[in-house]
Amino acid sequence: MILLFPLSTRAGGARGSAIVMKIHEYQAKELLQKFGCAVPPGRVAFNVAEARAIAEEIGLPVVIKAQIHAGGRGKGGGIKVAKTLEEVEKWTSQILGMTLVTPQTGPEGKLVKKVLVEKASDIAKEFYLGVVLDRAKSQLVVMASPEGGVEIEEVAHKSPEKIFKSWIHPTTGIKPFQTRDLAFQMGLKGDLIKQWNVFLEGLSRFFTACDASMAEINPLILTKQGNLLALDAKINFDDNAMFRHTDLAKYLDPEEEDKNELEAKEHNLNYISLDGNIGCLVNGAGLAMATMDIIKLSGGAPCNFLDVGGGATEETVTAAFKIILKNQKVKAIFVNIFGGILRCDMLATGIVNAAKEIGIQVPLVVRLLGTNMQQGKEVLKQSGLNIVSEDDFTSAAKKVVECAQ
Repeated sequence: MILLFPLSTRAGGARGSAIVMKIHEYQAKELLQKFGCAVPPGRVAFNVAEARAIAEEIGLPVVIKAQIHAGGRGKGGGIKVAKTLEEVEKWTSQILGMTLVTPQTGPEGKLVKKVLVEKASDIAKEFYLGVVLDRAKSQLVVMASPEGGVEIEEVAHKSPEKIFKSWIHPTTGIKPFQTRDLAFQMGLKGDLIKQWNVFLEGLSRFFTACDASMAEINPLILTKQGNLLALDAKINFDDNAMFRHTDLAKYLDPEEEDKNELEAKEHNLNYISLDGNIGCLVNGAGLAMATMDIIKLSGGAPCNFLDVGGGATEETVTAAFKIILKNQKVKAIFVNIFGGILRCDMLATGIVNAAKEIGIQVPLVVRLLGTNMQQGKEVLKQSGLNIVSEDDFTSAAKKVVECAQ
């Protein structure tokens, strides 16, 4: 997948939650079918007996595919071809319950609790097809390549001329001439152009109708029988738009989500787990991004993005601290607040009360600027807690990095 936007899009605007909602491959294919996009026959199975029954129904050979929110499953042993029912049972038993490690899961991997049992396809050709938002043009962009089945980043690096793009106007949607042009660039002819047009038009309608943030079909295959099918599908949704799509809530798999991110969402906090050891509690997504940047520039590494927003209360601040401290890697916490809507004295009171309630044992560096900042600093000073107060952004970042080390 090519990302056309930085991490800050996940962090949202000044206050919007932007943790994307991911879904499994089998769920993505179920949705795509509703919009006229062809997929191979198959269903999800949660145990060996279900997998065998599905294989008997759709016919052998089948492919057993681990269902986790990560790519690279085949390289990790999570995708197997079964030519007999005995192999269906063997591979399903082997994959279910395994901790699958891929480049996208990290070294800790993900536990596999379900598999997609899908009819094996006779592949004649593989293509890449994806839709994302091009924020520079404020339009959706379709990206297609005749070099499917491999990492699209590799194609972009080695053969950028083989990636073709077409931008979708937000009011007219994708036009027939655009789908035809892309079909010609893919080298398709005759009936395949019609199939391509139907698939791409359906994918475009799905993307806008469901408020997706990314849709990637890799590979989109041409079978030896002359059919275009989505052999794999990765789809994310814009979490900001989920209030419009209550029907999609059933696709959320809590077991695949970061537990801290889910808890933060319950408190209306924007939280994203990262890999460092410095906790960040900030108000405003832009300031939070700048905070993470300056921590990195100072030689440290943030362990989270956390935007408490302008309407934070003592309760939400306490909840934020609790979520940060659930990460055992946290060695210090940087509180960076610009008081506008959120008053510094109120935030300082929340920090002190939360620290006393939780019993924070790691160093706490606090930077308060803006409304009632002097009153806020006085609250911190009178608290009797070991809180380091800094005014300068760079100095505060260097101090928290020093404390974490």
